[in-house]
Amino acid sequence: MSNFTPWIGSLDRSEVNWGPTIDKDKCIACAMCMNCGKKVYSWIDGKPVVEKYSSCVVGCTTCMNLCPVDAISFPDIQSVKKNLTKNKVYSRIKKDLIENNRL
Repeated sequence: MSNFTPWIGSLDRSEVNWGPTIDKDKCIACAMCMNCGKKVYSWIDGKPVVEKYSSCVVGCTTCMNLCPVDAISFPDIQSVKKNLTKNKVYSRIKKDLIENNRL
């Protein structure tokens, strides 16, 4: 399985619409989002830019929660859950975790 992540099982990450969007009008360039462990953001011309959207961990909203001006948003998590259900990820996740020595 390429691109395995326990959050989405064997579903390829490119098939899951999840990542941050920055409202440029609200952003004050505080750089808090630059602490992202997955390095989703790049600093360009004095402001953060989402450069690696699909590197974001599915379900993570840490940057949004820490943004002091609510300039970061994410897609609706319910649409992600529907996609995971439709693609039978929930029924395969434990098997995938075992096969990848994660359990």
